[in-house]
Amino acid sequence: MAKPGIHPEWYPEAKVYCNGQVVMTVGSTKPELHVDVWSGNHPFYTGTQKIIDTEGRVERFMRKYGMFDTQSSAKEDKK
Repeated sequence: MAKPGIHPEWYPEAKVYCNGQVVMTVGSTKPELHVDVWSGNHPFYTGTQKIIDTEGRVERFMRKYGMFDTQSSAKEDKK
């Protein structure tokens, strides 16, 4: 299998810390991992992600690929 003496030490129960709290246990070559973002606090996975529309790019994309309701946008423009 693996040659002896050339591989780093393996920690099958390495702790992953985020904001000082253990968030999960993984296998790693380091006994502790400190992260700023993980799936439990990332906006994409928590559902709090916001799309920032710069110069109407999102609207243009939606129109281009037929995912945009032109009638509702006309109503919003009148308001």
